[in-house]
Amino acid sequence: MSYNIEKIRSEFPILSRSIEGKPLVYLDNTATSQTPRRVVDAVVSGYCDFKANVHRGVHTLSQKATELQEESRRRVRDYIGASSEEEIIFTRGATEAINLVACSFGSLFPRNGEIILTVMEHHANIVPWQLLQSRRPDLKIKVVDINDRGELLLDQYRDLFNENTCMASFCHVSNVLGTVNPVKEMIGYARSKSVPVLVDGAQAVPHMRVDVTDLDCDFYVFSSHKMYGPTGIGVLYGKKEHLLRMPPYQGGGEMISHVSFEGTTFAGLPFKFEAGTPDFVGIGALPKALDFMDEIGVENIAAHELELMEYAEEKMREIPGMRIFGNSPHKSAVVSFLVGDIHHYDMGMLLDKLGVEVRTGHHCAQPLMQRLGISGTVRASFAAYNTLGEVDSFISALRRIIPILS
Repeated sequence: MSYNIEKIRSEFPILSRSIEGKPLVYLDNTATSQTPRRVVDAVVSGYCDFKANVHRGVHTLSQKATELQEESRRRVRDYIGASSEEEIIFTRGATEAINLVACSFGSLFPRNGEIILTVMEHHANIVPWQLLQSRRPDLKIKVVDINDRGELLLDQYRDLFNENTCMASFCHVSNVLGTVNPVKEMIGYARSKSVPVLVDGAQAVPHMRVDVTDLDCDFYVFSSHKMYGPTGIGVLYGKKEHLLRMPPYQGGGEMISHVSFEGTTFAGLPFKFEAGTPDFVGIGALPKALDFMDEIGVENIAAHELELMEYAEEKMREIPGMRIFGNSPHKSAVVSFLVGDIHHYDMGMLLDKLGVEVRTGHHCAQPLMQRLGISGTVRASFAAYNTLGEVDSFISALRRIIPILS
């Protein structure tokens, strides 16, 4: 199958704009991807054609909005290989999904329990567990280190398990290093110890096919806005056996069966965890993003992104003083780097003047930055619509600004 980059790019109106008089080269896809017109049109239709609250009305608009939201739930179920739509919880993002698990499932942890994380986690998979620990000082957090290639030390991971281990939570793909972790192997080991696992898939689902049943994880989270969908939408997959035991995360409308001042009973799954009015317009538009990825084929997207990354890294290594962080042979389309003593913010600002949009800073992974002995990096990340020509523009911009900043 040929990869029709012109057709793909034509779906993204923003790619035709300029920055500082230069053609836009958008390489900040790990933070958020751009949105195809079909998704934008679906959002506009949601507001113009059927805006009414879901699950609360017998009238036509409410019924239509409800139908679209629940069809989206079924579509997500099928997309990630879940066994039931009851296992698909809509949240505001991967961050809220992890907070939900930490607060609700975490309340069931035994005394003196231990939680295993890794040094490469996003803050969203560190802070919720620390907040839980602040309420439960008996809990202990243990951390898996990495080697110099940016790969997890699997022997250390296995050695951290003991009779007190009550949870393991780790990313599928590092948002800084691009390392694709061997999550199936890691889940399998945790399963042999009867330890539940949460996988942060925010950087995985946009770039690879994920089957949660095949992985056999207990929880899996990801965000719509990183996979060409609307902002403010996230997904929590959870095994039904866990979700049934977990107390509600928030209280209010939609998540109840009956309320009185004498007591409240809660709705069944998945609504027990969806208090209040959701972004039903965005949720209804999410399947359009999945359609976009399916039409190209996520495997084809991944192959295209890998070609871009390898080409970029080859050209970057020719630049004196270049340091690339994350050199695992199992890597997603992310390149984090520094050049000599140039500050990442300075480089990012001058790249912007040349139309190249990259991310700078600690990337919400300060423990990893501390492990690497740096304060931050410049990060270029690729998506379905990026081109080799854009990589050339990026490299040309680097070569232009490095002598200035040096």
